[in-house]
Amino acid sequence: MKSAPWLVPARRGECGIKRSGSKRMVAKPGVHFSELMIGPRDSIRTALSAIERHRVSTVFVVDHDDRLTGVVAERDIHRALLNGDDLDTSVERLVRKSVVTVKPTDGRAEVLDLMHALRLREVPIADASRRVCGVHIEAEIVGSPKLDNWAVIMAGGKGTRLGALTKNMPKPMLPVAGRPILERLVLHLVGSGIQQIFISVNYLADIIEKHFGDGSQFGCNIEYLREDPDRPLGTGGPLRLLDDLGYRSSSPILVMNGDLITAFSVPGLLESHTQQGSVVTVAVSEYQHQVPFGVLESVENKLVRIVEKPTRSWPVNAGIYVIEPDLLARIPMHELYPITELFEDCLGRGERIGLWSMSEEWRDIGRPAELAQARGQT
Repeated sequence: MKSAPWLVPARRGECGIKRSGSKRMVAKPGVHFSELMIGPRDSIRTALSAIERHRVSTVFVVDHDDRLTGVVAERDIHRALLNGDDLDTSVERLVRKSVVTVKPTDGRAEVLDLMHALRLREVPIADASRRVCGVHIEAEIVGSPKLDNWAVIMAGGKGTRLGALTKNMPKPMLPVAGRPILERLVLHLVGSGIQQIFISVNYLADIIEKHFGDGSQFGCNIEYLREDPDRPLGTGGPLRLLDDLGYRSSSPILVMNGDLITAFSVPGLLESHTQQGSVVTVAVSEYQHQVPFGVLESVENKLVRIVEKPTRSWPVNAGIYVIEPDLLARIPMHELYPITELFEDCLGRGERIGLWSMSEEWRDIGRPAELAQARGQT
């Protein structure tokens, strides 16, 4: 399997590149995608130097307002040199105007699929004004935000509600749009800056471990929390294995179910957790239900209003949490333990549990109908 493309994003509000004289500078240190940007009158030497330095196949051309205008490919540079151009020749006539771009909101998995389909090694991220906000690069990190937080994905369940679909395949490995659900989560986490991922495994664990290995092909380090097949630990018990195996985190830990399809904001959730000063933060989605009848509203048995097929909504647990690492010691060892019991314990102690509302799409793949809907089959 090819390495996943690396997301090289600007920080929030940093579309475009600040200039210092003739040199292009990123707005803040640590964001290096600007090194792949050149001007239309820059030389072949400048373009080739960037290509060689970062081992890419293309550089991107921007105008004086830092808006994307085209791309210069390594193969076109070599052809020009063979035809007699020298290294100081302008790249202007080598610029290809047609450039494939992706939006800042496009998920890592979808971008990877696009790159493979079009056989691209680099794809720029551009906003509505064509300003470059980052670059997806295959196989190599030019620069990306790194988070100290670990992520734990619960992927040990049997998925019995899916019947025959999970007879020979763990539920998190069921494909949606050609890619396992769990792989989508891993790619999203890595694209958001998570470098250390733990996957809790039990049922058909070998399939998961064989697919992901040590995580290097996905741009991260992956370790496995292996449950005893005869003693499942539930949605919370595997977290105690971190402590038992000698892993100690100094930062809040992101925990999530392995059967979710979502592109939630990892930085947004972590930031909310810190700002609220919570010991736990629960991501919240909105469940809506439309009443299939006309609802009658009355006062003292007198009809005052008819509401046709109203929609009601409730906040629901999205199966995504941020947990302070000190809480892991409260989880019993080698016992079935729902994570909600940990939350009840916190509430009983008067500790703050924060809520964070997700604005992104969220799907919990628990039943055949939900899987079919995610696959676009209904």
